[in-house]
Amino acid sequence: MSAAPKSSKLKKSKNWCKEGEREEKAMKGQLSASSRGPVKFRMPTAQNLVPIRLDLDIDGQRFKDCFTWNPSDPDSEIVVFAKRTAKDLKLPPGFITVIASAIQSQIVEFRSLEGQDMYTGERIVPIKLDLRVNRTVIRDQFLWDLNNFESDPEEFAKTFCADLGIQDPEVGPAIAFSIREQLYEIVVQSVASVRETRINKKGRRGAEYTPVSKVGSTGLDLVKLFGHRSSVVRKRKEWDVYEPIVDLLSTEEVEALQAKEERIAR
Repeated sequence: MSAAPKSSKLKKSKNWCKEGEREEKAMKGQLSASSRGPVKFRMPTAQNLVPIRLDLDIDGQRFKDCFTWNPSDPDSEIVVFAKRTAKDLKLPPGFITVIASAIQSQIVEFRSLEGQDMYTGERIVPIKLDLRVNRTVIRDQFLWDLNNFESDPEEFAKTFCADLGIQDPEVGPAIAFSIREQLYEIVVQSVASVRETRINKKGRRGAEYTPVSKVGSTGLDLVKLFGHRSSVVRKRKEWDVYEPIVDLLSTEEVEALQAKEERIAR
């Protein structure tokens, strides 16, 4: 167990004067107009991208990566990408097929949801960050407008890093990916909820759809919670509770964490 890291925690009183700007980039508006009815499945972001996560092990050699993929790209690009990745990282040839297969299966799953219905109307969802990228540890939580199909996780992450003085260029993409991955999990659950509702609409009443803003656990009513002019990212009175934390780890701490992760993986 490594010693507690020396925190480079950044106080909101000094670094969150741009909270309004971050809010605007995260949400681009209070609440876009939408009916309570279902919409066709897609990522609730400006770019409809598939979050791809790889964690592969071949003959004791491990390969981990995460990135986004355009589901409209031809499948032939997957093999090209796998070959280039294996070449650039000097991975054994056996990784090419495994990488391509792992990417393909996740894209197929995403495409299987296209055309199906999901609910988004008047709903915001909690997003949590708990990441370690190289020496940087980021912990934060905020709300995201699931009904805003113009939101941009990459721009949000860029502003986040700028506001908190994070200089590692790999942190921003990791934050954006984490947001996209969580949004994807949420909309997949929404598709399943619609499907279950239709199957059970003549059966148990408990299976019928209830707007999530009335349930209260995974979605919130923006206007009731914040009012028309308050922040939809954080309430000011909770800044001390939901303050983003950035820690810089020492080389020894990073090595200890990596060794722990390898033991868990084995």
